[in-house]
Amino acid sequence: MQRRTLLKLAALSTIGLPRAQATAKPNPTPSKYNTEPITMDDVIIIGGSFAGLAGALQLGRARRKVTVLDTGLQRNRFAGRSHGVLGHDDKPPSAILTEARQQLARYPAIKMVNARADNISGTIDNFSVLTGDGETLSARRVILSYGVVDQMPDVSGYAENWGTSVIPCPYCDGFEVAGQHWGLVWSGPQSMNQVRLFHDWTDRLTVFADGHDITPEIRADLAGRRVPLVDGRITEIARHGSHGATIKIDTGPDVAVDILFAHPRTKPSASLHDTLGLATVNTPTGIALKTDERRETSVPGIYAAGDLANPGIPSVTTATWQGAMAGIFAQQSMLV
Repeated sequence: MQRRTLLKLAALSTIGLPRAQATAKPNPTPSKYNTEPITMDDVIIIGGSFAGLAGALQLGRARRKVTVLDTGLQRNRFAGRSHGVLGHDDKPPSAILTEARQQLARYPAIKMVNARADNISGTIDNFSVLTGDGETLSARRVILSYGVVDQMPDVSGYAENWGTSVIPCPYCDGFEVAGQHWGLVWSGPQSMNQVRLFHDWTDRLTVFADGHDITPEIRADLAGRRVPLVDGRITEIARHGSHGATIKIDTGPDVAVDILFAHPRTKPSASLHDTLGLATVNTPTGIALKTDERRETSVPGIYAAGDLANPGIPSVTTATWQGAMAGIFAQQSMLV
């Protein structure tokens, strides 16, 4: 009787072995900086601002093991307040992120690491990420959400007033200065869309050509809208009051406005997408990573969200939903 029981248990163990082997994760490989074996995460998220944290939240709630690498330099850190964010309207962006990290702390599967990602290698189900601290992490999926950096022109007062007197987004800050005198720095043909858009907030708008060649057709359109066009290059932006700015022009008198909108070119805040050879799309102000409807890039297993992968209108709201979708779709891609 005892012998038959032992034989039956041995048979059941043998039957279950192929399934266990088939579903096993790749064996961990040792780091060149550490002889200890690497612990395989489900997902590594590179960038811990709004998109990255939203993705981590979805993955943590699905009980997937996730590590978030972040350097703490979110794009909107220059803004005093964040607007248009449901449930967090008119809060400092840093306060929103602090609260988000506190909420994520209750999920044991989420690990926050203050580190830079220097390199990504491997393929789906076995990616390796080398951090700036010399640590090698391993994961089945990767989400890129390291954002972009605004490239400030070499104009005195431009960078110093970014986020206060010089801003990019009417949806983020337009309500607070509605009805006042706005200025717009021309950045290309797409600026005409901004001229039309701004009329929902104000009827007082001045456009600064800033050295651009404005076509006669556009000049006529602006004149028909009673929008003054100031030629010449901007040489200095001097702040006055909480938002106001005095624009100094090389060929004419100074012009004072209550707020100045500008759209400098951007670039990704890291070059990991280049080394991975990810497909990109051109936008009027820079490049964005190309993703499909599931937020997956041209490399299987690597997802992207936030301003880094947003060729449309960047904002905290769009970054958050994109990050959430990237986390959900990354989780669903690992189902068996």
